[in-house]
Amino acid sequence: MFSFFRRKKAAEPAPENAVPEAAPADPAAELAEAATPLRADELEAQALAAAPEEGPHPAPSVAIETEAAGAAPTSAEVEFDHESANLAQPTPAARSGWLDRLKSGLKKTGSSITTVFTGTRIDEALYEDLETALLMADAGVPATETLLADLKRRVKEARATEPAQVRALLQDAIADLLAPLEKPLVVGQYHPTVIMVAGVNGAGKTTSIGKLTRHLAEAGATVLLAAADTFRAAAREQLAIWADRNAVEIISQQGADPSAVAFDAVAAGRARGRDVVLVDTAGRLPTQKHLMEELAKIRRVVTKADVTAPHEVLLVIDGNTGQNALAQVRAFDEAAQLSGLIVTKLDGTAKGGVLCAIAREKPVPVYFIGVGERLEDLQTFRAREFAQALVG
Repeated sequence: MFSFFRRKKAAEPAPENAVPEAAPADPAAELAEAATPLRADELEAQALAAAPEEGPHPAPSVAIETEAAGAAPTSAEVEFDHESANLAQPTPAARSGWLDRLKSGLKKTGSSITTVFTGTRIDEALYEDLETALLMADAGVPATETLLADLKRRVKEARATEPAQVRALLQDAIADLLAPLEKPLVVGQYHPTVIMVAGVNGAGKTTSIGKLTRHLAEAGATVLLAAADTFRAAAREQLAIWADRNAVEIISQQGADPSAVAFDAVAAGRARGRDVVLVDTAGRLPTQKHLMEELAKIRRVVTKADVTAPHEVLLVIDGNTGQNALAQVRAFDEAAQLSGLIVTKLDGTAKGGVLCAIAREKPVPVYFIGVGERLEDLQTFRAREFAQALVG
């Protein structure tokens, strides 16, 4: 899916009169100290001590590539050339396998759209049927109106005479509408890169964190997990299973304040030199005001642990929720200032058109989409691929 790298500076010879460095601290003591939960009144004081004196010093970064012209690399297929800093492209067969899974996953959504083009005439009846199909796919009224107006313009300019031509032009219209959602996720600009992950219960939040952790680890990044979801029963245990599977460390404290756990994780990530800190926050509904306020509090406390953090705030949304997903994006963006989305379970819904609604009304980048339970079923989002799979 992507590659992660960090260039190391060549070791400089020590001056002849250099004073020997102090012996490193006891690792066991350091781990114990980093894992100790903090009281709310201690956060501010420790944040001041942990903050850098001269501001952040960003390290070289790498983006999770989503260029439309080339194939998106997967973690298992990419080889990184440290000399030229270029990513090798995956095999065509591997990318074709992902496209097949994407088309299969979007079959429920796209079937009602593709049947519109089985006729032989381009008339108002075709556009009316297409409007109904887009609304049934939860594209929403504003996005549907935008797509139909754009499609009619394209049909006129292309002088199309066959429904099959209209179908291809619809793919272009959807791809252009979704283009603002296609953006690379940058990992490595800061060390650690702190990523907060939010979402309602059942959206696949913790599972998505586990898959993302695996991809990052396979790409060479060191990851630290933070079990700040202290609201949901067994959330810590579920995240601990993913930590064990991926052989990464986890900061977890039973009964601790979520903000304190997040603070401890960021501080520990800096102390241990980790590349990425993934913070799992409590699953919540936008109507649960106290939990939404807690999410905003976690963001504030993370900033106290690292003045540049959080570097990403991701929302995991369930594709089955349709237009409700758009309401979630609005609410979570207001509370935590979203930087990206992960859309899951697109293989089990006929409402995949909601991405069109998001692009039209709240264009938060979609970093990943999921069309299955396997690790390889979570991949980077590409507008053109999605439009082709949706329309068929």
